[in-house]
Amino acid sequence: MHKFKKDWSLIQAGIGLALSAVRGHKLRSFLTVLGVIIGTGTIIGVGSILTGFDGAVTNAIKSFGTDTIIATKWQAGIRFGRRSREEWMRKPLTLEQARAVAERCPSVEHVSPYLFPTWGIHKARFKNNDVFQVRIGGTEEAYAQAGQAEMKFGRFFTEVENRHRSPVVVIGEDVYKQLFSGIDPIGKEMEIDGHSFQVLGVMNRPANSFPGQQDLRIIFPYWTLRKLMPAAQEHMFVISARPGAMAKAMDEVRGVLRQERRLKYSDPDNFGLSTAEQMIDEFRQVTAVTVIVMVVLSSVGLLVGGIGVMNIMLVSVTERTKEIGVRKAIGARRFDIILQFLTEAVVLTFLGGLFGMLLGYGISRAAAFAFPTLPTSVPWWAAVLGITVSVGVGIFFGLWPASKAARLDPVEALRYE
Repeated sequence: MHKFKKDWSLIQAGIGLALSAVRGHKLRSFLTVLGVIIGTGTIIGVGSILTGFDGAVTNAIKSFGTDTIIATKWQAGIRFGRRSREEWMRKPLTLEQARAVAERCPSVEHVSPYLFPTWGIHKARFKNNDVFQVRIGGTEEAYAQAGQAEMKFGRFFTEVENRHRSPVVVIGEDVYKQLFSGIDPIGKEMEIDGHSFQVLGVMNRPANSFPGQQDLRIIFPYWTLRKLMPAAQEHMFVISARPGAMAKAMDEVRGVLRQERRLKYSDPDNFGLSTAEQMIDEFRQVTAVTVIVMVVLSSVGLLVGGIGVMNIMLVSVTERTKEIGVRKAIGARRFDIILQFLTEAVVLTFLGGLFGMLLGYGISRAAAFAFPTLPTSVPWWAAVLGITVSVGVGIFFGLWPASKAARLDPVEALRYE
């Protein structure tokens, strides 16, 4: 117990000496731990952004529904990069294939074909207001029934309006704000690519939109868009499985699409089926690479900070050689000297870690200000990791100077000028 009290008093003395050295050489101490501040701030700042982005994207993907399957001609999953030539050469999914899935898959509740327009920049206009690059598409009433279009006000179109190719549309939240500026749009006539359509309703911003993404959707009845753009061929199917039958529905849909697309037993799928869980798993595999890059970049800053700490501690050993000699002469052990210098190194890097936490928090707040829809938050693991690593840097890089101080010969140290 006595030994513990003695060691603790040495640690307290070391902390006091370190803090007085910091106060006496503020600029030198700051420059010494600048790398630690940057490294720790990077861990916390990037960790908070990644946590917020992961939450936003995961919630966006989950909003498709746990019982929803997305079918396209493209390879399944989240893709960052160019499509392969083979994917571009694939034939598009067709309305007939959607009907076949609906009729021959008992585990499927709804199939909503979604028709994409022909290539080009599409423009919407109301009086003197224009919106460019609107995202238009055509679908059926079941699309809203499956929860893919939640109405802010007004209504979605009906199957009767779809069959009769009625010139009606529902619009996204940002189209409404930019064109109508608070005016009630229901029943108003607006122009889309030079053609007149009546607005039936305004949709809420989709939960599956990414942070900062505008809701520029304009959705037509399927056959209305087909009439407007006869050359449009590209389809996506939004397939709702019956509750508890997701795996069975996937197998049934895959089997029907393979038959409809005339694939041999040995041929790979020339279409993709994605579920929310699959997309989340693939997204997290991508973000895992980002985490590794973050750790590497942070390590560079911490390495530079650690070298700075080691350098300043070596200078400190030289400056205090005579003091070390006096302490040894009156009975200080090598362990006492090591403990003193290690404590000073750890205090320096711990203070650097605290300032790094403030820097990381500032980065998190700046990201939240720049992207209001990005729910950034400082994760506890990033704060703990940042402080732990900064203290570890102090111990690792302070060990050599502390050991050098402990090995000094007391006689030679007392003679040092």
